[in-house]
Amino acid sequence: MHPSVEPLHTLSEENYLKAIYNLDRKNPKKITPTAISEALQNNPASVVDMIKKLVEKGLLQYEKSKGVKLTETGRDVAISVVRKHRLWEAFLLEKLGYGWDEVHDIAEQLEHVHHPELADRLDNFLGYPKYDPHGDPIPQANGDTATTYKTLLAEISENTSCKVVAVKDTSTAFLQYLKKLNIGIGTNITVLEKIPFDRSMSISIDKGNNTTVSKEFAESLLVK
Repeated sequence: MHPSVEPLHTLSEENYLKAIYNLDRKNPKKITPTAISEALQNNPASVVDMIKKLVEKGLLQYEKSKGVKLTETGRDVAISVVRKHRLWEAFLLEKLGYGWDEVHDIAEQLEHVHHPELADRLDNFLGYPKYDPHGDPIPQANGDTATTYKTLLAEISENTSCKVVAVKDTSTAFLQYLKKLNIGIGTNITVLEKIPFDRSMSISIDKGNNTTVSKEFAESLLVK
């Protein structure tokens, strides 16, 4: 007899819980329905309806003054989805040769595959990676995660070198632009000049190619 693989929650419910988990990791102070609406690009009325549904299922707590919070059960579901998503991204990049600008959309589908041993087997097969291809920490089975990087390239001083550790913007357009510049996780960048007029900066990539990047670019790359 095989263990049940029937999902306990709908795809939409899992997407909401994952979005709330990610918002909480970025800014745990208060998560509003508006923030959830923007993260999922859903209309506010639909978000409010789903919040009510998830509260009734015991997956969320919600007070207007305090915002939305995951219950322990809701957090467990969210962590499971996030863990599978990031493990699948690592698998797709490392084992199937997909580009880092391609893996997110595929992992969005694979994260909803349900089997009690799937994530653990995938984690073991990959050698227990701590980060996904975009530098986001992969939750362990118990929910613990590695350090979440928060220093932006924009915050680095002139004549200072740093290493790319994650991307804040995981859009296909930005990742393809990084690929064009030969910038990836682990790339060394030296800030040569910060231009006060438009807050752009001149950088050296791996002590080789020099280029000028925008303020938006510098605020989308995480470094250490």
